Amino acid sequence: MTYRETMFQARVIRKIRKMFPECIILKNDPNYLQGVPDILILWGNRWAALEVKTGPMSEQQVNQDYYVSKMNEMSFAAFIWPGNEKEILDELQFALRAYRSARLSQRQQVSLD
Repeated sequence: MTYRETMFQARVIRKIRKMFPECIILKNDPNYLQGVPDILILWGNRWAALEVKTGPMSEQQVNQDYYVSKMNEMSFAAFIWPGNEKEILDELQFALRAYRSARLSQRQQVSLD
């Protein structure tokens, strides 16, 4: 990982911690399972994975496309770089909050009969 990529990754992690203060963020070991995304985010009963790059044309390791695609089918996973950071963080926020059920007080519930 280049210095520039490391600095961007640290910035992304800081932003995710602000978005999800109680989340757990794990940095994966690229030597353990080659191609697994750099960051795993655990929040409540949900999770997401991000592969950090310096740009859309950055070199990819073997299997990165496979694991990002497979993990995205399971929950949420994406490649993130400075040019798509806002879009991916917006999608991440939607993905981790999307399955929350609506909470209505007893007074607000409407009968469908």
